Amino acid sequence: MKAMKKKKWTAAVVMVFVFSLMFGMTVCASGKGDVAGAIEGTWKDASSQIKTVVNKVVFPAIDLILAVFFFGKLGTAYFDYRKHGQFEWAAPAILFACLVFTLTAPTYIWTILGI
Repeated sequence: MKAMKKKKWTAAVVMVFVFSLMFGMTVCASGKGDVAGAIEGTWKDASSQIKTVVNKVVFPAIDLILAVFFFGKLGTAYFDYRKHGQFEWAAPAILFACLVFTLTAPTYIWTILGI
């Protein structure tokens, strides 16, 4: 039983090794071995795409989530006001400040990051 288990494990390890040799690719930096230059070149190519995705997908998604939470909290604060006679401003004010921050962030965040 142990010999059979050992053969299966050995076969699995050999198959993984063979597949990694078949499908693996040798990767080298540019001709002189400049790894930092290769990374900087990749970043220069990808930074505009990253900026576009963040501006058109990430910030609007965060804005939507914050807006839903803001109006939900504003509603619950109003109902608490109706029940207890005191309006709690802290949570809606914090959510509103975060919403304003994320709505205006695309205009200045890239200059801060240097992109």
